[in-house]
Amino acid sequence: QVQFVESGGGLVQPGGSLRLSCVSSGLILDYYDIAWFRQAPGKEREGVLCVSPSGGTTTYAESVKGRFTFSRDSVKNTVYLQMNSLKLADPAVYYCATPTRMIGGAYCSLLASAYGYWGQGPQVTVSS
Repeated sequence: QVQFVESGGGLVQPGGSLRLSCVSSGLILDYYDIAWFRQAPGKEREGVLCVSPSGGTTTYAESVKGRFTFSRDSVKNTVYLQMNSLKLADPAVYYCATPTRMIGGAYCSLLASAYGYWGQGPQVTVSS
């Protein structure tokens, strides 16, 4: 059974930073495309960034480029989303996700329909 447990959400002031964690059980993250998504109330789920291990590529949404970064700890089977310079436009529930099978392509997708395993989504709030 695949399960992703996320942590690290919370309240931060504009310009602040947060790091989200996503721990996987039942699936080795090193072998799968991984993506971080977010969803604000009344909006569609938006791909923030994704990583293709087979292609060695990271794809960023324009809205977070230069501010958000991806990292992983393979020993802990954990991935992270480091969010810096947070803006008032960034509050949302954030999700880590993988497809249900290994894709093996050079690039990953930022479309939610490409992913079948999801974390529970911690809330990120940005407020002064």
